[in-house]
Amino acid sequence: MLLSLPEVLRTPRLTLRKPRTSDSAVIFDAYAQDTDVVRYMVWRPHRAIADTEAFIAYCIQEWDSGRSRPYVLARQGKEDQAIGMLEASLHDHMIDIGYVLQRKDWGAGFMSEAVHAVSEAALALPHCFRVQASCDTENRASARTLEKAGFVLEGKLARHLVLPNLAEEPRQCLLYARCR
Repeated sequence: MLLSLPEVLRTPRLTLRKPRTSDSAVIFDAYAQDTDVVRYMVWRPHRAIADTEAFIAYCIQEWDSGRSRPYVLARQGKEDQAIGMLEASLHDHMIDIGYVLQRKDWGAGFMSEAVHAVSEAALALPHCFRVQASCDTENRASARTLEKAGFVLEGKLARHLVLPNLAEEPRQCLLYARCR
């Protein structure tokens, strides 16, 4: 049986919520087409709003299926203005996360706050023992985000992820986790 996370999570500064069709235009404008933001992502920059609409439709389908919780991140009180996303892929005893944040909010601690909130909610579940995330070995900002959220570096994964904005072949990644 897959784990389940709440439909909404709140932190002192953020609301994490289910994606809406109306998020497409905001996400496209905010970061989906920004080559610097998507540099370390497993997807290429969106070239048209239709790319983002298809992505949001996929996120809603994943949410409704119970396989994952692709949370939209928005500032408290501005829930219609997505600034990023955090996807939590749900498994039997663990959750695997990935995330993206618009460039103008880099360095403000928003993503560490979101990662911490999701991992706290997950590890409070009786059958969740692990929350993990990986990042490219060159992505120091993501590594710092995970460390600030209480994750511990467990090791390096050789030839782990294809990051199409960097290379066509799988790259070495760092594996981080929080466990109970």
